Amino acid sequence: MPRLSSSMRLLLGSTLLICIIATLIAGYRLQLHQQLWFKFEQWQHAEAWKDRSIWLPDYVASVQAQPIEGISDVSALTFDPDRRTLFTVTNKNPHIIELSLEGTLLRQIPLTGFGDPEAIEYISRGVYVITDERLQRLIKVRVEDDTAFIDAAESQQLSLGIGLNGNKGFEGLAYDPQGQRLFVAKERDPVRIYEVHGFPHTNPDKPFAVHVVDDVERDARLFVRDLSSLQYHEGTGHLLALSDESHLVLELNADGKPISSLSLLSGQHGLERRVPQAEGVAMDDHGNLYVVSEPNLFYVFKKKAGD
Repeated sequence: MPRLSSSMRLLLGSTLLICIIATLIAGYRLQLHQQLWFKFEQWQHAEAWKDRSIWLPDYVASVQAQPIEGISDVSALTFDPDRRTLFTVTNKNPHIIELSLEGTLLRQIPLTGFGDPEAIEYISRGVYVITDERLQRLIKVRVEDDTAFIDAAESQQLSLGIGLNGNKGFEGLAYDPQGQRLFVAKERDPVRIYEVHGFPHTNPDKPFAVHVVDDVERDARLFVRDLSSLQYHEGTGHLLALSDESHLVLELNADGKPISSLSLLSGQHGLERRVPQAEGVAMDDHGNLYVVSEPNLFYVFKKKAGD
């Protein structure tokens, strides 16, 4: 067997070193060590949480990478229990998009005066909140059967201006109707979930008073690189947090502690390929999970039979 020259050995050693460094960087970016430790804890405490949580390990993809024909650049997702449809927004050419639960485009509503809409959340019948990421505005809008367009100037607005840093602002919304809390996700630098009380203002007989709660200890436990979308689950009081860069959906209990997860990587939960740039997550009243990814892919996850 011929011996390798010193230059060849040096080349192979350099290549191996580069591969190791690249692997370590990728692991750091995904925070794989924390995810692996959490997987162990999730397995260890499965019996304690399985029957009193959403329990994401039981979910399997039933629809994968289905194109949403006629649109692109979708961002965020919310379920409307009255219409039994899904709503999302586009930001480059701002529109509200209504989808069927099968991912079919139903209608598009143009938005005027919305600089960078990134999320939409169902509040009550016909009432939604939209985020303007760059300006950190929350905008209350009404959507009826005959709504042809929506102008931000004619809508109730709230500007928070917390930690402004360009295109890394408010990225996700979730609403707790019983506690009347609006959860607002800041994308990154740093990752934050704020609780906004008093917006949208629903009782004109009471003064307009807004209170914002920031739980730094909870947010420090979020081992994700960013936040793209949120979903509140009334049955458990738990919150789902979607991270595009970490390819993960986390379930947080009422104390904000991560207790279960759904990986969006290839080979996990029945996925044939990794979910690219996941931007929105929503859950319907039957417990089915819906995910959209840019530019226009649609996914559905359902609990395994018997769970």
